[in-house]
Amino acid sequence: MAGVTAVRHNDHLLTPDNCALAVIDYQPEQVDSVGSISRDELMLNVTAVARAAVAYNLPVVLSTVGVELGANTPTIPEVREQFSQVPEIDRTTLNSWEDPDFRTAIEATGRRKVIMTGLWTEVCVAFPTLDMIDEGYEIYPVTDAIGGISPTAHDSAVHRMVQAGAHPVTAISLTAELQRDWGRDNAQQLRAILQWYFPERQRMRVHTTPR
Repeated sequence: MAGVTAVRHNDHLLTPDNCALAVIDYQPEQVDSVGSISRDELMLNVTAVARAAVAYNLPVVLSTVGVELGANTPTIPEVREQFSQVPEIDRTTLNSWEDPDFRTAIEATGRRKVIMTGLWTEVCVAFPTLDMIDEGYEIYPVTDAIGGISPTAHDSAVHRMVQAGAHPVTAISLTAELQRDWGRDNAQQLRAILQWYFPERQRMRVHTTPR
């Protein structure tokens, strides 16, 4: 077997030691209004991201909007159960980067590469992404784990973020990038996620394919 790839210092790719995950507004009100991706696919992919974050011990910042105001309800169980030990930061701001507690939590991770997930793409993902890029962060929106109110809204927001310098990834590409080499220790972390993910994806296709 070939030698195990060494982990490089100052790696320009994502590694478990150089990035953090932001999870923004996966609340029933937002989930139910997403029109750019099916709910099943959205939940599959954001759960894959969450499992990767737990498996690779990434710092996680979890946020909601409008719960204390009574306008919205907390994070949906499918996401919350993955981060049972992570406190929810509730905001009034649409742009999470304008919330002092969210900003402090991101800064406390010490990471300048931030994986970005949230609802909706055109608001709660795009706004902090644009501001954080402007302040020197490298932002990685997980494009198949986020969603907008329509395909046009989602695609336009992704295009805007990319123009500003964001680096789009997908749930599985992210997980593979964190592992990078099957010969590294704990490769079972990636294997376990893939062994769960693809049967679930196939089950979704069978369930939704017209007969």
